[in-house]
Order: sequence, then C-alpha cells, then structure tokens
Amino acid sequence: MTREAAEKAKEFVQQEKAFRLGELLTESSHPKTRTLSQTTQADLRAGLRQLLSVDEDIVAASERIFAQDSYPKLIAALLEAMRTGHQIFFTGCGATGRLSILLEAAWRRFWGEHVGWGLPHQDQEEELAGQVPPDGLEDLCISVMAGGDFALIKSVEGFEDFPDFGRYQLRQAGVQAGDVVVAITEGGETPFVIGSAWQGLEAGATVFFVYNNPTDLLRRHVKRSREVIDEPRIHKLDLTTGPMAIAGSTRMQATTVELLVVGAALETALAQFVGWGLPHQFDRAPGDRPGLPYPTTFAKLIEALSADESVEALARLTQFEEDIYRRHGLVTYAADAVLLDVLTDTTERSPTFMVPPFRQDGDTRSPVSWAFVKNPYHETREAWREMLQRPPRGLDWEPAVYEKLNAPETLRAEPPRLDNDRIHRFRIGNEIDPSRTDVPETALVTIDIGGNSELQKAATETFGAGFGKTAAITIGPAANTAVAGQHFHFPCELPASPLRLWEHLAVKLILNTISTATMVRLERVIGNAMVWVSPSNKKLIDRGTRLIVQQTGCSYERACEVLFESMEAVSRDAQQGREPPSPVALAIQRISHRNKETTA
Repeated sequence: MTREAAEKAKEFVQQEKAFRLGELLTESSHPKTRTLSQTTQADLRAGLRQLLSVDEDIVAASERIFAQDSYPKLIAALLEAMRTGHQIFFTGCGATGRLSILLEAAWRRFWGEHVGWGLPHQDQEEELAGQVPPDGLEDLCISVMAGGDFALIKSVEGFEDFPDFGRYQLRQAGVQAGDVVVAITEGGETPFVIGSAWQGLEAGATVFFVYNNPTDLLRRHVKRSREVIDEPRIHKLDLTTGPMAIAGSTRMQATTVELLVVGAALETALAQFVGWGLPHQFDRAPGDRPGLPYPTTFAKLIEALSADESVEALARLTQFEEDIYRRHGLVTYAADAVLLDVLTDTTERSPTFMVPPFRQDGDTRSPVSWAFVKNPYHETREAWREMLQRPPRGLDWEPAVYEKLNAPETLRAEPPRLDNDRIHRFRIGNEIDPSRTDVPETALVTIDIGGNSELQKAATETFGAGFGKTAAITIGPAANTAVAGQHFHFPCELPASPLRLWEHLAVKLILNTISTATMVRLERVIGNAMVWVSPSNKKLIDRGTRLIVQQTGCSYERACEVLFESMEAVSRDAQQGREPPSPVALAIQRISHRNKETTA
C-alpha cells in the first residue's frame, strides 16, 4: 500500500464518521433477497420473483405514506405556487437528481402538448385574475441535480458530499421567497440535498424534505438529518418502505416510491390548477382529482408485472442481455418518449455495478459502455432538447467558485468540465456510432409504450445495418405483433394521467428489474450485496467498506485500508484505458488471499 492510500484510509476512518451509515434501513439487507445471487443462478425466474417481491413493500406502505399530513400540504403548496407564478424546485443527487429531472421534463412535456387548453375556463378567470401567469407555465418547475445535467449521464465525484454545493446550485437556479423547494434524498442524509433545503428556507421558500428512512432512526444516527427534521419550518415526508432489494441500492424501491408519491402530488396539484379544462379522457385519471386511488393503481401495476407472462418476458430479456455481455457484446437502446427513463436506468448501472459509463464522442481511450441510448428521430443537440424538454443545464464553474465553496483541493486544482459542450459530446441522437457495432455481438433494442412499430422501423432504418440482433420491448395492454426480431411484451394497464406517471413507473420497474437481474447473473452481486459498486463518494466508500467487512470478517479499519489501496490500483488501470475491476471486489479478493497465505 502506498503512503497516500494509507493516509486517505486513516483520514476517512478518523474524520468521516458522519458518513458511517450502516444503521440506516436503506443500507440494510432485505430478508426476502438474502439468497438472491444463489437463487438467480439456479433458477432465474425464482430470482426475478425475489426481486419483484420487494416492490410489494411499497404497496404495503403506500396507504400509510399517502395518509401523512405533509402529503396534502405538499399538494397545497405546489398548487399555490402554480396559481401565483412561483417556481417549484426539485433537488436531488444521483438517483434522486435524475428523478428531479424526470419530474421537470414530465411537467414541461405536459405544457408543450396541452398549452392550448390548459388554462382555466372563462368562468374561473375573474376568480383567478392576477394569480395565473399568462405564459411561461412550463418554466415554473425546475430540477437541481448535484453536478448539473452532466451528472444525469455520469456521476460527478464528490458533489453530493458538500451542503454548500447544494446551497450554491439552488441560489444559481434563482430560488426566491414564495417558491417551493422539494428536497429529495433516499437516505435522508445527503449533504448536498440538505444544503438545498436550508438554502430554500433561508430564501423564504416553502420547503419539503423527502426521505426513505424512518424518522426516528435518522434523528438518532445522523446529526445533519436530525437538524433538518427538528426544524419546524421544514415539512417532512417519510417514505420508508424497508430495505432495498439490493442492499443500499436506493435507485430501486426508494426512488420508485419517491416517483409515485411526489409525482402524484405534482399531478394532483396540476389537475386542480388546470381545473375543468382537462380533456375528457383525463376524467378517470389518478391525477385528475384528489382522493383517487394512487395506492390501488400502483398495486395493480405491481400485480401485472409479477404475473407469469411478465415474469417470463423478464426472464427471456435478462437471458438475452446476459448472453450478449458474456460474449463481450454491446446493447443499444432506441427510444423516443421514454428516452429519459431508459437513459436513467442505463447510466445508473455504471456506479451500481462498476460497468463502463457512457463514453463521450472523440474518446478512444475509455472502454465502450455496455449499454447506450439513442433517439432515431433527432440529431444529438435536438435529442437532448427533446428528452429534457429544454436545453441542458450544464455547470460552468470557474476555479474561484470551488475556492469559495471550500471544495477539496482536487476539485480546486482541476475543476471538472460539466458544461453543455461536454454534455453534447454524449451522442444520444441519430448519428451513426461505429463503436456500438464493431464488436462481434451487438443488439439494437427499441423500448416503447404501446408497441409503436414506427419506432422500431425508424431505429432499424437509421441504425440497423450494423447490428447483429434486433429486439423490441413493448409495455401496455396490447402487444404489437408487427415487430422484427425478438419481442418482449409486458401487458399492463397504464391509466392516462397528466404527467404520464404510470408509464414512467412501468418503465422504471421493468428496467430496474432487468438490469439488476442481469448483473446478478454476471456475478456482480453476492447474496444481495452489490460488491461491484463504484465508491465514488463518502457514502459509497462507507458502504464498500462495510461490504468488505461482511465478506471477509476483517475489521472496519482494515477493510478501509485495503479499499483505498484497491481504489488506487483501479485508478491506474482506468488511466491506461483498461476496463477496471471493482475496488470493493478487488479488496475482498486481496484480503481473502492474504488470509489464506497467513493460515497456510
């Protein structure tokens, strides 16, 4: 071990005790999935049912969650902001940052499609005179993600660890008195999100703090969380459902219930704001009127995705992807309306399972990502605009900003490039990318709601010549039989709703299950522990250290030392253009090997 790695490990153990989060429920092992890796290897369908069974925890908790006093208060605050022309900010990092961006995009898409009828009827105009903004409705909803929109694609190391970064990004976004800030953090302890909550309160906004650990547990173990929870001016929304299907993988159930509950509140407020101007087909939508059964509709969706036909489709699709990756092949997903949903799941595979992240155009050194996304209808700049329903919001901070925010020396010395130019280098548009097809095994997979055969036709005409396999994932009541290649259909009812909430939830649940099961089959999970996690921030360093302890029986201090040693080795591999192993898995291997040598 180098002296630098030893010093970093010692510093983390001694000075970063605030990030020792092993007591939190979201970090614990779910009893339903403790044998997930063994079960999935022996019987894929049984393993899939284990994964799906954890989503049922959301159903069991949903009645309690929606019954909290803070839920109708959130609806009322969102509605008041809409009526008075104040802005609504969703803040988050990692999975919750991507959720925030999704909520903003859904809001903007609604107004882009329905601006002609979305305002109240004439008989309401006098009552609401001076309250409804005449234009710019789509700009009322703003997402603030740690690291800006660049982090939607690729993790920005360290941003989520600093509350001042959250404060600064929210100030940059323009928060003012009368606005609403919904600060979303799965664990309830993320410094960036906590910083955004305090900044919103300081600016005079109405602040909601949304989290997925029991309130009493957070108060007891995390000081920064306790300070927010004990602040009476901040509204708390506890979305606890239990441990994740993969220990600590909050991109799964935690973010699903956040999308369900916060999305439901935004839809309900939107429907009330628009009033009777909604088209007739929305009369029966879950978001149309307050009091309609979001928990019941969600339960029906879970039931449909757990049915034999859907499990069989999940199994075939998992085997399809597993076979390609085992042959060192690549999968390219083509989508349009759900491109953001697909991109979210695809990018989250990288830090969760240590697979190569998306590669920028012109980068020939980094490994090619196992999966990528493409829009067959638009070139990259327009594809970004269409996906987000606005131009990207990259960060272009000078070194002086990092100095002002007391950032670590590494960020001050070499600030990351997070601007729009860098974002547009991720070619998600209809440009031909030879790197996706110059390997023996390649697949082009379209993903669509309702089985739109036009999407597959457009994708095949644009990209199809270079791909060895084609497939289609379709989601909705009826299967479209006019698809080429393999067809994976998931039959489920998706009630119409203003923000298309049920479509977003269905895509998320399906892709989360597929991507997780595939990585389990590829042995990147032991039991239900993601030992191939990328320790890119302090929370993940702690999680990785605890996983090493669980697998080897060594002390926390020893595990942390070997983890930093392994991180150093992996960094050297990456700099040389090699696809690196997981530092956590490498640390487990090294400790196990040394233990054998000692006992030999």
